[in-house]
Amino acid sequence: MEMQQSKTDELFYQDASALAELIRTKKVSPVEVVKAHLNRIEDVNPKINAIVTIANDVLEIAKEAEKAVIRGDELGPLHGVPFTAKDSIDSAKILTQRGSPIFKGRVPDNDATAIARMKKAGGILLAKTNLPEFSYWIESDNLLTGKTNNPWDLTRTPGGSSGGESAAIAAGMSPIGLGTDLAISVRGPAAQTGIVSLKATHGRIPMTGVWPRVPHRFWHLGPMARSIRDLALSFSQLAGADGLDSFSSSVPRFDKNVWQLPYRPLRVGWMTGPGFGPVDAEVTATVKAAVEALQSIGIFVEQVGIPALERDFALDVFNRLHIMEMKPAFRQATAGRSENEIYKMAKTMLSLPDTSMNDFIDAEQAAERIKDGYAQYFQKYDALITQVLPIPAHKHGVEEFIIDGQKVDAIYLQGATVPLNVAGLPGISMRFGTSKEGLPINIQIVGSWFAESTILYVASLLEKLSPTQGLHPSF
Repeated sequence: MEMQQSKTDELFYQDASALAELIRTKKVSPVEVVKAHLNRIEDVNPKINAIVTIANDVLEIAKEAEKAVIRGDELGPLHGVPFTAKDSIDSAKILTQRGSPIFKGRVPDNDATAIARMKKAGGILLAKTNLPEFSYWIESDNLLTGKTNNPWDLTRTPGGSSGGESAAIAAGMSPIGLGTDLAISVRGPAAQTGIVSLKATHGRIPMTGVWPRVPHRFWHLGPMARSIRDLALSFSQLAGADGLDSFSSSVPRFDKNVWQLPYRPLRVGWMTGPGFGPVDAEVTATVKAAVEALQSIGIFVEQVGIPALERDFALDVFNRLHIMEMKPAFRQATAGRSENEIYKMAKTMLSLPDTSMNDFIDAEQAAERIKDGYAQYFQKYDALITQVLPIPAHKHGVEEFIIDGQKVDAIYLQGATVPLNVAGLPGISMRFGTSKEGLPINIQIVGSWFAESTILYVASLLEKLSPTQGLHPSF
């Protein structure tokens, strides 16, 4: 199969669904698609440092995928399409070093469930992407594989902890990939680089083969991509219990072709606070623009509040819970290791005081109140639109920000994302605006538990209305 040479440069900015169709109809071959992305990595990764390991024998695997097309074999929905995965997600016989010298040279024997499912759908694992040490921080920087830059502005971060993944997709080095999310980590990086991502209901996608496993009740694995249809397609392949992750749900698998809508007309609420912390005016304006776009096509939208988020600040609740549960895993991983092998975030985590038992119990009860507050909200509404981040992508290494006249530290960037981890709710991050400095601004679409189909539908409507469709960083 030979493709027209004029299309070579276009391949690396196609979404996964388009690439799968081009391969299925023999307009391009899997080998050509993989080569286009490998060439793109060679061209731009030295400036961005998103890709940390190229998968073994990727061209040979692509050649086998090409033979299957020529033979007329039954093809999976992602047949021949390259994908990437965050380097905390195990990949069989391929380096998975978790952003730390402690795990330098680590090669797992088995694929994580999510990688195995992407492969079963026909996807070709292309590369592993950068992350912060132990997947723990809002920037992707570590002692082993260094710092990742934002392709929209190399002086800024693409976020964390799935920042390597977001930068790779935004820069055309990968059409689709896998990240993980403890408090912000697939949605925030997507917002900082202008791509889309989905944090599904807790347990919808198994975490088997992902480290760290604790606090397991807050960790999520999710797809990151270039289009809403790619989120639906990949989620349809990733969702469902695997018999190994005790949290993974046994509800029916999601079908990308059946986006189930409520029996009544959609009702959507929106808010940028209170309960999330301060937010920049440009971000608020982007949320309002998305709301107005939905209203323009007849969707009922109104401004709302969720009193439970005002009573219990979810970020504080999350911190009191996860510090108590995560510190033992960090202690175990770093036991007996040299100070030179441990980066600043692990050191910071280990230095924090333990949560008292009274505070821990109080935080547990607050988490239940937050869940109840969302449950009450979703009795009336089908979706909630908020900000993802309070500001666009920030400069590397900044630890304090002035947002709407208030000084906050960097942890407050998680103010609108962490409530979904505390409650286990699904959320989509998608671009709908641009800052005065030319940086992406995303919105967050939140749904009730197991209502991924509804928020994917709302996102698909907004995608058609977005003024930012088709924008890519110039490289």
